[in-house]
Amino acid sequence: MGQFRISVLTAVAFLASASGTQAGPCTGQIAATEHQINQSASGSPPAGPGTPTADQTIGAQLHHQPTPGTVESAEHRANAQGEAALERARKADASGDADACTEALREARHLYGLD
Repeated sequence: MGQFRISVLTAVAFLASASGTQAGPCTGQIAATEHQINQSASGSPPAGPGTPTADQTIGAQLHHQPTPGTVESAEHRANAQGEAALERARKADASGDADACTEALREARHLYGLD
């Protein structure tokens, strides 16, 4: 009888927590984009799809070779921009703003080379 009661209480607690969680208008799109980013990043070269990109610098246009420091800085900046776009999508989704969520996801997909 004690084991049954624990099972019932566990099930009730699980259902109560699940019912309190509401999915936003683009929760599924966010999850799919994050999955695609993770899949692309795990099996691709550093500059392939799933790796955020930044705009080309003037130095690169003038055929100057980047230093390891400038490469690292650019990667950090691109990662921050990609993650910021995903965070904006999450916040818009949580507040129910489908348009802002879709726009932030579009930007994230572009930054990660998934569009």
